[in-house]
Amino acid sequence: MELTLIIAVALVAVVSVLITPKAAGNGAFFQGLSPKGKQPGLLLLTFSQVTTWIFARSLLNAAILGFYYGIWGALAYAAYYLSFLTGANIVDSVRFQHGYESIQAFLTDRFGSWGSRCYNFVIGVRLVSEVFANILVIGILFGVAGSTSYTIAVALFAIVTLLYSMMGGLHASLRTDLFQMLLFLAVMAVLTIMIAGSGYMTTDALLFKPFNISEPGPILLIVALLQVWSYPMHDPVMMDRGFIADRETTRKSFYHAAWISVLCITLFGSFGVIAGANATSGEAMNDVLMRLLGEFPMLLFNLTLVISAMSTLDSTLSSSSKLVAVDMRWVEPSLRNGRITMLVFVLLGLLLVFIGNKDLFSAVAVSGTASMYLTPVILFSLWDSRNDIPVWSYLGSFAVALAGAALYFVESAEHTALMGDYHKYTKLLFICVFVLVSGCLLFWLGMISNNERKALSEAAG
Repeated sequence: MELTLIIAVALVAVVSVLITPKAAGNGAFFQGLSPKGKQPGLLLLTFSQVTTWIFARSLLNAAILGFYYGIWGALAYAAYYLSFLTGANIVDSVRFQHGYESIQAFLTDRFGSWGSRCYNFVIGVRLVSEVFANILVIGILFGVAGSTSYTIAVALFAIVTLLYSMMGGLHASLRTDLFQMLLFLAVMAVLTIMIAGSGYMTTDALLFKPFNISEPGPILLIVALLQVWSYPMHDPVMMDRGFIADRETTRKSFYHAAWISVLCITLFGSFGVIAGANATSGEAMNDVLMRLLGEFPMLLFNLTLVISAMSTLDSTLSSSSKLVAVDMRWVEPSLRNGRITMLVFVLLGLLLVFIGNKDLFSAVAVSGTASMYLTPVILFSLWDSRNDIPVWSYLGSFAVALAGAALYFVESAEHTALMGDYHKYTKLLFICVFVLVSGCLLFWLGMISNNERKALSEAAG
């Protein structure tokens, strides 16, 4: 099966390279414009949104959460894709109601240079973690960590994806996303039909873990519903696609991406649920699926992971180059500098693959917790259009969220036990509630103090 998977992956890679147009200028490389200067249409933008967010880590996470925590674990991960709904409103407010060309421009106007500095730090970490996670999934599929096959697989995957990403930038990413999404949907449909026809996808199997609010699955569902308000704003891949088409196309692409993504993630997560319902003690998810389904469905299962990893990595690299060259202005926006930036991010991702944490959900939980500093920004400064929030409120919310993310990281990795013997997702819920309440309180106090200072100044005048 491994040889067949290698051949299939090679074919996907070759086609991706062949259909990649070489960028002729900054408009194509950084803004996703066609060679004729046209913006992407609805189908292209929707499919690009979906395939860049249904990345390999997401599929594997959804299946693993379903395996351990039943359908509630799979639904918890699917709930993160409601971010497309909140993301649509965030983009519409920033771009069309307030008139800004980027999230950075909005934050700089509201909170000065610290507004964009804090944001760029969070999304920079997010981008590096995405490169790391998608390369890591490929290594997991092709070998044991540290083995020759593992090393060769991650290196070749990174090189091939980097090659066509450097050729065309964001426009190339959009083009390959369309091809990869169509292929993903076809493979996913065949896999779903085969599993449904196997007789294992029964109501009893899907509900083998009953709903219990104190269990990890439902708790994680609550966490997702708390994080979903800020999660899209800290994802530069999603936000970049919110600034390249007209208002109607952008809005519809987000809404369609929401239901398509939730459906795909729930379906894939249910495969893990089926494995969990039929697992014997100590049996791994992939071993259960292989025993239940056989080699060909497992080949399709792994192929979906590879396709999604490739489609996400090229989008992550294009967003990385835009972040450094266009949004942060660390270098001059040029094709050469954009390509060098992509190379740097791939090298950082590879470094983390060989020395970093192998827990795939940790990156989601940590970055999602850090992103919660943006929730009061969205509620107060963006949707409520308040200009009277001081910088110290923003920095305080940022510090609390970063501290919460760091605390979850060390607690979930069992480096510390400061929060006692609770399950790690229960700890995550406590941290998220504290970060959310603290951030909103800091913004409210800042607003009150500014208003009081203004009233005193007017009275004195």
